[in-house]
Amino acid sequence: MRHKRHKKIIDKASGYWGRKKNVFSRAHEQVMKSGQYAFRDRRRRKRDFRRLWIARISAACGECDIKYSQLIDGITKAGIQVNRKMLSELAIADMAAFKAIVEQARTARTAA
Repeated sequence: MRHKRHKKIIDKASGYWGRKKNVFSRAHEQVMKSGQYAFRDRRRRKRDFRRLWIARISAACGECDIKYSQLIDGITKAGIQVNRKMLSELAIADMAAFKAIVEQARTARTAA
Protein backbone atom coordinates (compact mmCIF):
# COMPACT_ATOMS: atom_id res chain seq x y z
CA MET A 1 0.00 0.00 0.00
CA ARG A 2 2.86 2.33 0.82
CA HIS A 3 4.48 1.59 -2.53
CA LYS A 4 1.21 2.35 -4.34
CA ARG A 5 0.78 5.65 -2.48
CA HIS A 6 4.38 6.70 -3.11
CA LYS A 7 4.18 5.73 -6.78
CA LYS A 8 1.09 7.89 -7.23
CA ILE A 9 2.94 10.94 -5.87
CA ILE A 10 6.10 10.23 -7.87
CA ASP A 11 4.01 9.92 -11.05
CA LYS A 12 2.40 13.30 -10.38
CA ALA A 13 5.86 14.78 -9.82
CA SER A 14 7.29 13.56 -13.12
CA GLY A 15 8.69 16.50 -15.04
CA TYR A 16 9.85 18.38 -11.95
CA TRP A 17 13.51 19.33 -11.69
CA GLY A 18 16.09 17.68 -9.45
CA ARG A 19 15.19 15.54 -6.45
CA LYS A 20 11.60 16.75 -6.57
CA LYS A 21 10.85 14.19 -9.25
CA ASN A 22 12.17 11.03 -7.61
CA VAL A 23 12.58 11.48 -3.83
CA PHE A 24 9.21 10.88 -2.18
CA SER A 25 9.45 13.46 0.60
CA ARG A 26 10.55 16.23 -1.79
CA ALA A 27 8.04 15.12 -4.43
CA HIS A 28 5.21 15.08 -1.90
CA GLU A 29 6.01 18.62 -0.75
CA GLN A 30 6.08 19.88 -4.32
CA VAL A 31 2.91 18.06 -5.40
CA MET A 32 1.05 19.56 -2.42
CA LYS A 33 2.37 23.05 -3.24
CA SER A 34 1.50 22.60 -6.91
CA GLY A 35 -2.04 21.71 -5.91
CA GLN A 36 -2.29 24.94 -3.91
CA TYR A 37 -1.02 26.95 -6.88
CA ALA A 38 -3.52 25.24 -9.20
CA PHE A 39 -6.43 25.93 -6.82
CA ARG A 40 -5.44 29.59 -6.43
CA ASP A 41 -4.81 30.16 -10.12
CA ARG A 42 -8.10 28.64 -11.27
CA ARG A 43 -9.74 31.52 -9.43
CA ARG A 44 -7.16 34.06 -10.56
CA ARG A 45 -7.75 33.11 -14.22
CA LYS A 46 -11.32 34.35 -13.92
CA ARG A 47 -10.08 37.72 -12.64
CA ASP A 48 -7.47 37.97 -15.37
CA PHE A 49 -9.99 37.34 -18.13
CA ARG A 50 -12.38 39.93 -16.70
CA ARG A 51 -9.54 42.49 -16.68
CA LEU A 52 -8.75 41.63 -20.31
CA TRP A 53 -12.39 42.04 -21.39
CA ILE A 54 -12.65 45.38 -19.59
CA ALA A 55 -9.44 46.62 -21.25
CA ARG A 56 -10.79 45.64 -24.69
CA ILE A 57 -14.15 47.29 -24.06
CA SER A 58 -12.44 50.42 -22.77
CA ALA A 59 -10.31 50.64 -25.91
CA ALA A 60 -13.40 50.29 -28.10
CA CYS A 61 -15.17 52.94 -26.00
CA GLY A 62 -12.35 55.32 -26.82
CA GLU A 63 -13.19 54.96 -30.51
CA CYS A 64 -16.87 55.67 -29.79
CA ASP A 65 -16.17 58.74 -27.60
CA ILE A 66 -17.66 57.31 -24.41
CA LYS A 67 -16.08 56.24 -21.16
CA TYR A 68 -16.26 52.63 -20.00
CA SER A 69 -18.13 53.55 -16.82
CA GLN A 70 -20.67 55.57 -18.80
CA LEU A 71 -21.20 52.64 -21.17
CA ILE A 72 -21.83 50.18 -18.35
CA ASP A 73 -24.17 52.65 -16.63
CA GLY A 74 -26.11 53.18 -19.87
CA ILE A 75 -26.35 49.46 -20.59
CA THR A 76 -27.72 48.88 -17.09
CA LYS A 77 -30.28 51.67 -17.42
CA ALA A 78 -31.30 50.45 -20.89
CA GLY A 79 -31.88 46.96 -19.52
CA ILE A 80 -29.49 45.34 -22.00
CA GLN A 81 -28.27 42.06 -20.57
CA VAL A 82 -24.94 41.41 -22.20
CA ASN A 83 -21.87 40.42 -20.23
CA ARG A 84 -18.38 41.85 -20.58
CA LYS A 85 -17.08 38.81 -22.45
CA MET A 86 -19.68 39.25 -25.20
CA LEU A 87 -19.16 43.02 -25.27
CA SER A 88 -15.44 42.52 -25.84
CA GLU A 89 -16.14 39.98 -28.60
CA LEU A 90 -18.49 42.48 -30.26
CA ALA A 91 -15.86 45.20 -29.97
CA ILE A 92 -13.34 42.97 -31.76
CA ALA A 93 -15.48 41.18 -34.36
CA ASP A 94 -18.51 43.41 -35.01
CA MET A 95 -17.84 47.09 -34.35
CA ALA A 96 -21.18 48.13 -35.91
CA ALA A 97 -23.13 46.09 -33.34
CA PHE A 98 -20.95 47.50 -30.55
CA LYS A 99 -21.67 51.05 -31.74
CA ALA A 100 -25.40 50.27 -31.76
CA ILE A 101 -25.17 49.18 -28.13
CA VAL A 102 -23.23 52.36 -27.34
CA GLU A 103 -25.97 54.47 -28.91
CA GLN A 104 -28.65 52.66 -26.91
CA ALA A 105 -26.61 53.21 -23.75
CA ARG A 106 -26.26 56.93 -24.54
CA THR A 107 -29.99 57.39 -25.06
CA ALA A 108 -30.79 55.49 -21.87
CA ARG A 109 -28.39 57.69 -19.88
CA THR A 110 -29.85 60.93 -21.24
CA ALA A 111 -33.44 59.73 -20.68
CA ALA A 112 -32.76 58.82 -17.05
